[in-house]
Amino acid sequence: MTTATRPSIAAALTDLLFTPGLDLAEAVDRHFAPDYRQRTDGRWDDREQFVAHIAHLRTVVASGRVEVLDELVQGDRYADRHVVDVTKNDGSTVRMEVYLFAEFAPDGRFRRVEETTLMLRGAEADRSIGSAR
Repeated sequence: MTTATRPSIAAALTDLLFTPGLDLAEAVDRHFAPDYRQRTDGRWDDREQFVAHIAHLRTVVASGRVEVLDELVQGDRYADRHVVDVTKNDGSTVRMEVYLFAEFAPDGRFRRVEETTLMLRGAEADRSIGSAR
């Protein structure tokens, strides 16, 4: 599979969080393999737990955007550094910088993501937004 057809984290997050008309199951299936798992700030989640996390975020997030600062694809490996700006339904904002390493499944979707987040702006309660449910 060529890198042009592989998803990026920016495209995945945009579909998952910032495209309200897109069904959650469709967005997840578009970007993540059936055996997907993710580690965020040391906590592992399987695909079901990840979907629960995104479902929760969809109730909290009003809008946002992803800015990719660095991105590298080599074979079945993906790495990036991106910033996510979120406006929550209560009007407060959160800005997170994320350092991410990932593996693609043979079909080009993400199979595994390991990421560390750094809160740049937001309330102390938002520090765990990357794994909140």
